[in-house]
Amino acid sequence: MPDGRRGRGGRRGGGEARDARGSCVAAAAGAEEVAACAGGRGHSVLVSSHVKVKAGGPRRDPHLHPGLEVRLLRRQTKTTLEVSLLEKYPCSQFIIAVGNNAVAFLSAFVMNSGVWEEVGCAKLWNEWCRTTDTLHMSPSEAHCVFYHLKSTPSVILCQCSCYVAEDQQYQWLDKVFGSCPRKNMQVTVLTCRHVTDYKTSESTGSLPSPFLKALKTQNFRDPVCCSLLEQPNIVHDLPAAVLSHCQVWRLPAVLYLCYTDVMKLDLLTAAAFQPVLASRSLKGLAKNIPQSTEILKRLMTLNEVQSNIYT
Repeated sequence: MPDGRRGRGGRRGGGEARDARGSCVAAAAGAEEVAACAGGRGHSVLVSSHVKVKAGGPRRDPHLHPGLEVRLLRRQTKTTLEVSLLEKYPCSQFIIAVGNNAVAFLSAFVMNSGVWEEVGCAKLWNEWCRTTDTLHMSPSEAHCVFYHLKSTPSVILCQCSCYVAEDQQYQWLDKVFGSCPRKNMQVTVLTCRHVTDYKTSESTGSLPSPFLKALKTQNFRDPVCCSLLEQPNIVHDLPAAVLSHCQVWRLPAVLYLCYTDVMKLDLLTAAAFQPVLASRSLKGLAKNIPQSTEILKRLMTLNEVQSNIYT
């Protein structure tokens, strides 16, 4: 969701049930939100069901509202992708950054360390993200862009700094993952939430903000780079949709969620994702940490200059 905006779909849809293995099953609102549930061995895992409930108001039919359609484009050739992105570009590692701070982190630490080629971008139109021209989007309008690493094309990265509405998330998943995702793919998602959304018995004022939490699907076997998200916390929006999709299709996936008290572009918040560089999916992609840190600082400085109304 856009920075500084509280979620409309912040409630848990339906109810909770227990499956045969004793895991907590959350009924996800069209995969918009899922609960952090305890697995059989005390680990925090993501378990979602196929049940869909309404959240955040009525769903709009894209056939009746054609502007709501999600389209994947290739700006170089000014054409629409006719198949899903991951069908056209087979993927072993799919890294998704959602929100300005996660996007800035990957831009500075990962994209700066290799040669990345754009393979597509998503055209979105909703109340928070309006792109008027389908095929002639400028870089400032293309808020959801996909790249692959030229040296290892099976590594695909998504930089999504726009809001994907609840009734667009299924389309986004379908256009990106396709109808039958590859089982040998691992998905990593980075995003932020405000620290006041973190459910804990402690006072949120005493928490060392920003801090990282992880939520993973049952098929994710690698060690995580921070502590796991505890019950009864909930994840929201596109990151929740991606994890629910991966859980249903039994794909290994992990979400790294940064809780922060600053939702705008912020140096400390973006830098809080650095432990993730030790994970298997990102290890080796960031090659010059000191240089990347300086690039991140320059990104923040540039943003402060551009957002200053007095200059």
